[in-house]
Amino acid sequence: MPASRRPAPFTTGITMDNAKILVVDDDAKLRDLLSRYLSQQGFSVDTLPDSRDLDRKLSRNRPDLLVLDVMMPGEDGLAVVRRLRAQGENLPVIMLTARGEDIDRILGLEMGADDYLAKPFNPRELTARVQAVLRRHRATPALTASHTADDVIEFGQFVLHLGRRELCRNDQLVALTSAEYAVLAVLAAHPRRPLTREQLMEMALGKGGGDSLDRSIDVHVSRLRKALDSGDNGARHIQTVWGYGYVFVPDGQPRE
Repeated sequence: MPASRRPAPFTTGITMDNAKILVVDDDAKLRDLLSRYLSQQGFSVDTLPDSRDLDRKLSRNRPDLLVLDVMMPGEDGLAVVRRLRAQGENLPVIMLTARGEDIDRILGLEMGADDYLAKPFNPRELTARVQAVLRRHRATPALTASHTADDVIEFGQFVLHLGRRELCRNDQLVALTSAEYAVLAVLAAHPRRPLTREQLMEMALGKGGGDSLDRSIDVHVSRLRKALDSGDNGARHIQTVWGYGYVFVPDGQPRE
């Protein structure tokens, strides 16, 4: 996003400015159901039965969000999202799976998914997840009325551009998912202040804590650490507060 532009405002309505959603799932009945339901909510919806034409679709008619099934013939959903993230693609992704075990959910998040939903599910639940991920992708709670489009947070070799929603290292853009950016923005906005997992879940992701999904914060933090620590001479900018949560340390030095 150009520095001169502010992030587009979002509404709390379900249409999210007629956002474009691409659903990739080999279940024809589910594709039809989601296409009809999401379209009724004001979204522009396209579908694919598998990932074979995904790259062409992304290049010709890029969606605002990808709803991606895990278990598909050919290249499965986990492989797709891993490949997209390796290419530096930050398109928001919600993964669907018939397997609802925590390990499968965590694996999807580790590959770079923004959110995860186990089948069977109520279409209203998917709509709420789509809305939440799009909202995170367009704005984050850390960017409040007290910030301007030119506000930045500098630490180590990094610059976090709050208005542009970008993290740069030595003037090079660092690819982050919407969830990872939201977690980093909240932590960086509260330097040296320990935040619990529940606080991060609510402030960054807009979800209440207290269930197994709390582990998603750990996954997002783990991915952020790989992006930050490997590029700043061993500095540890996100540190664990044992038995509590995490804290952002601008200089990356160990806390006493």
